[in-house]
Amino acid sequence: MTHTPSLPQTGNDITATHTPRPVIISALLVLVLLASMGLSLSLGSFPTSFDQVVHALAVPQGSDITFIVWELRLPRILLAVLVGSALAVAGAILQGIVRNPLASPDVIGITSGAAMAAVAFLALFGTGLSIHWLPASALLGALLAAALVFLLAWKGGMTPSRMVLVGIGLSAAMGAVTTLLIVVSDDTAAMVAYVWLTGSLYAAQWQDVLGMLPWLLAAVPLCLSQARHMDAMALGDQVAQGLGVNVLRSRLVLMACSVALAGAAVAFAGGLSFVGLIAPHIAARLVGRGFARLVPAAALIGALIVLYADLLGRVAFLPKDLPAGIFVSGVGAPFFVYLLHRTRYQNH
Repeated sequence: MTHTPSLPQTGNDITATHTPRPVIISALLVLVLLASMGLSLSLGSFPTSFDQVVHALAVPQGSDITFIVWELRLPRILLAVLVGSALAVAGAILQGIVRNPLASPDVIGITSGAAMAAVAFLALFGTGLSIHWLPASALLGALLAAALVFLLAWKGGMTPSRMVLVGIGLSAAMGAVTTLLIVVSDDTAAMVAYVWLTGSLYAAQWQDVLGMLPWLLAAVPLCLSQARHMDAMALGDQVAQGLGVNVLRSRLVLMACSVALAGAAVAFAGGLSFVGLIAPHIAARLVGRGFARLVPAAALIGALIVLYADLLGRVAFLPKDLPAGIFVSGVGAPFFVYLLHRTRYQNH
């Protein structure tokens, strides 16, 4: 009798199980996120009470508080939530594809490609050309970086280790080009580029929210449709192929989702590093590594990370408004060192 391999039905490792824990944790994260959004709406250079915020949301009128809530704070908060979710899901996808806990859009070179294209746009056209073209150029750069990773890493097939090595090399090269472009730019363009590279949600508008939302609505369901394939690939390419998974096609689909999410996030919020690295690890500790339950939890945690980073940037150093990327990097860099140390310890 032949034995057909099947995915193990464990509660903590590969496939999602019908346990309430992931649902409960995700529901709690939703409540925390909603409460955090309410807190963020109430805080700023012009403090407003919770009652005033609720009234402004329920009965929009032509008052100063309504303008502050609807036009200044709410678009910025929603964009922070969308960007954080996109970066977190992109990171979860990449960590699953390359089977490396240190993988993220920053490591693979997606963020560097978007940054290089955006800085090139500023260096070539300055701030005179419509700034609305900046997200488009950043997204194009992310797509170009991903295409280069695939072309250079392809050698009769695609392996996760080659993707990582090629991505690291491309990221370094594009980072050098970005620095060169900043050096040769005029002062105004260089200043804008520096702020953008740090990652900032300053002056977010409703059109940014509406521009970011479709990428999440399209990419997240698509990547979730590949959840079982991702869980199979976590066992190794040969096992996944034995289970009937078209590894190359699934990897291409998932990589396209990651590029779209990370590229769009960088396009609308700049170079926010480490979100795609931190959020999936925290989510995995809370709900396990099954991809279908990991993605929603990672998205909520990523949203919380960027939301609180932006809130600190707005209120911690008033009257200055600091980029959110400063605070994300302040947490992310030590976390990366911790992961590096833990990975090295486990390998020994």
